[in-house]
Amino acid sequence: MTKRPALICFAVLVAVGFTQGTPAQSLKSGAVGRPPVAAPPSRGGGGYHGGGFGGWAGVVTGIISTLPPPGAYRDDGPVDGGYGPPPRRRQTPRQARRNSNAPPAGERRLVPDEVVIELRDAATPAQIDALQRRFRLARIASSPLALTGTTFFRWRIPDRRSVATVVRQLESDGLVASAQPNYRFTLQETAAVTAEGDPAQYELAKLHLPEAHRLAKGDAVRVAVIDSAVDATHPDLAGAVAETFDATGAPPEPHAHGTAIAALIAGHGKLVGAAPEASILAIRAFDPKGGSAQGTTFAIIKGLDWAVTHEARIINMSFAGPADPAIHRALQAAYRRGIVLIAAAGNAGAKSPPLYPAADPDVIAVTGTDAQDKLLTVANRGRHIAVAAPGADLLVAIPGGGYEVSSGTSYSAAEVSGIVALVLQQKGDLKPQQVRDLLTGTAKDLGPKGRDAEFGAGLADAYAALIRAPIPMAGTPLPVERVSTGRR
Repeated sequence: MTKRPALICFAVLVAVGFTQGTPAQSLKSGAVGRPPVAAPPSRGGGGYHGGGFGGWAGVVTGIISTLPPPGAYRDDGPVDGGYGPPPRRRQTPRQARRNSNAPPAGERRLVPDEVVIELRDAATPAQIDALQRRFRLARIASSPLALTGTTFFRWRIPDRRSVATVVRQLESDGLVASAQPNYRFTLQETAAVTAEGDPAQYELAKLHLPEAHRLAKGDAVRVAVIDSAVDATHPDLAGAVAETFDATGAPPEPHAHGTAIAALIAGHGKLVGAAPEASILAIRAFDPKGGSAQGTTFAIIKGLDWAVTHEARIINMSFAGPADPAIHRALQAAYRRGIVLIAAAGNAGAKSPPLYPAADPDVIAVTGTDAQDKLLTVANRGRHIAVAAPGADLLVAIPGGGYEVSSGTSYSAAEVSGIVALVLQQKGDLKPQQVRDLLTGTAKDLGPKGRDAEFGAGLADAYAALIRAPIPMAGTPLPVERVSTGRR
């Protein structure tokens, strides 16, 4: 009899331990074999580049960065659902605070007097007007998204209330599906230095593109480039730009970064792109400001939606930034429609947390290497890295028919987008996860043996991916370097 109270106490303690444990960390359903969502970014990426020539004032390269929304992530995966779905549920005040999309204290890289609000399409004009009056906001723009079945609004805060205050207020309203800052994204730039000579495109041999082009050139595969404006008149892009879309509303102005990315994918003049017969959907979501370029959540969301409705098979995102809830939901919807999503890992260096959208579980994150297969010193690291591609000292196209030597993981992502276009020309019904498996399963292992946080599965191999694709292919087999067998 003396032992029974002790046993009862022990049972109670065990029960309490099980019921009060930490929430399970897991991947989204269907994300088989993918690593967990990594921690959000805390600082900028940004390309860097060397000299240039060809008659243009300079080139802005790199990736985009801002700080993340507060408390949504930690290193081992999403907390409390991570980004959070748009449908709103009744929450306790404590839950609402924990899941808020309000910006962290001190965050300044956002439009200081704007909020982005998501409403279901079922909301009536009268309800929207009442909401606007209730929260004392002024409407700037709206965009219905086919991807999410909702409408996004940019509303201005006409008084001195902070963005964080207004976001929290809006989140308490049952009509609002989501509210968040209109984050600012900027391309990181350095001064251009004139280069002498014509650097060889060493990336062609590294990626086995000449061999791959005997089998496929990406004929008519649509690759959306969400970036700054592309110079469609550049000789290397003649006829490659199928359609254009401006998500910024600003006067059109071709920009170095977007032009370089498009030519690395579909160039077919002095430069040879990874998929020289692919079709580019040029989506301008970044507006030049004093030589640099800035983009916002609202513009990127519009660009993603347009890309999907215009039948993009691949979306290249050579930018990086915060773990943005609205962008995540749009990417998730695009992934479910079979679109391959590719992003630059980032140029924030070894100590930076993972940047987004590359760290999103539905996105193939690409890092950069140099001519000796060494990792770019500026490249981000992380478990989310899928593959690597050359990104150092590349000859890239710039507006006005010119060229420059430039570096960054932005370019590595573009090369992998082109490789995927080759694969989809041959096997158009591959799902995004199958494409990821093909890239990682045929990559040349670099760094530590097996998959690692620097190179992912290793250096992408266009020819190996084509001959491994699950269809018969013509042509004489060519030697392929040692490849890793890790799958993601």
